[in-house]
Amino acid sequence: MPIQIDCDIHPAVPNCAALFPYMSEHWREMSVLRGIEDLQSINYPDSVPLTVRSDWRPKSGRPATSAETIAHECLEPFGSSLAICNCLFGVQTLFSEDLAYTYVTAVNDWMRTEFLDRDPRLRASIVISLENIEMAVDEINRCAADRRFVQILVLAGTARPLGRRNFWPIYEAAVKHGLPLGIHAGSELRNPPTALGWPSYYLEDYVADAQAFQYQLTSLFTEGVFNKFPTLKVVMLESGWTWLPALLWRITKYWGGLRMEIPWADRSPAEVVRDQVRFSLQPVDGPADADQMKRLLEHIGSDQLLLFSTDYPHAQFEGSEVFPAGFDESLKGIIRADAPLATYPRLAEGTP
Repeated sequence: MPIQIDCDIHPAVPNCAALFPYMSEHWREMSVLRGIEDLQSINYPDSVPLTVRSDWRPKSGRPATSAETIAHECLEPFGSSLAICNCLFGVQTLFSEDLAYTYVTAVNDWMRTEFLDRDPRLRASIVISLENIEMAVDEINRCAADRRFVQILVLAGTARPLGRRNFWPIYEAAVKHGLPLGIHAGSELRNPPTALGWPSYYLEDYVADAQAFQYQLTSLFTEGVFNKFPTLKVVMLESGWTWLPALLWRITKYWGGLRMEIPWADRSPAEVVRDQVRFSLQPVDGPADADQMKRLLEHIGSDQLLLFSTDYPHAQFEGSEVFPAGFDESLKGIIRADAPLATYPRLAEGTP
């Protein structure tokens, strides 16, 4: 069977108690005293249909809480050789530096023990908190020794734009270890998800995710991250991607007239994205018509930008066909294997 790499799946932490074996006694006691029982549903509420596809929703508890469940419901049905686990347990929402770091290390150790050690097809992202950059770099260095960690994971809704220089030590560590930076849908809940303030409904919040990704990409380009770190790969996860051509046209137009402000930006936005930015396939936020989809793919202008993903167990499509109409077989092959292997150097070390 041809190689297929699923670049975005989501093991779920059942509750905070599941992480207690990976914490010191002090932080276990503090979690109980503070009444911290769960952080999973902050960005993805359990009862929302979008959070779990109906055929993957268990009778009780959360989906995807074991390697066996992921193998049975995701890896084997879709024929994936490898899958990258992106844990969305909301450790990034914690304000205390020490508490956040405790939960970050617990999540990464839980992932290693409960998933990576149990199924050789699984890989994982290093979850970090941006509350303390030095601690984040320490965690990257700690986990990077395990080659099954293939990416660094942050959320799109950050307190400050990711291009800012205080984040650059993270990118330096990423380049040092050959790890892409994965930016995933979700929020640290420091700022409203829209420029107009807080919305009323989850629908508004979810739609606004695209704005967060668009500005993060603009920030990374404008602040010079791609120039400072020309080998860094940035992967937009669960971001959608049909907005990309219009955003690039807009950035390019104003870059042409305002580039004297940022002289380090010596490559066009389209060139930078082609060389250093990638997007997970799902969710596909494009037209259902095959001809319109083909035109959209032509506007994107590269066959290397999309990475295969199911976004399991989130409900982004029905049935077993992950690709929408309009993708030819040669492009599907690149998205399934060639583009992921080129994006994640560590994947080739363990590809069956």
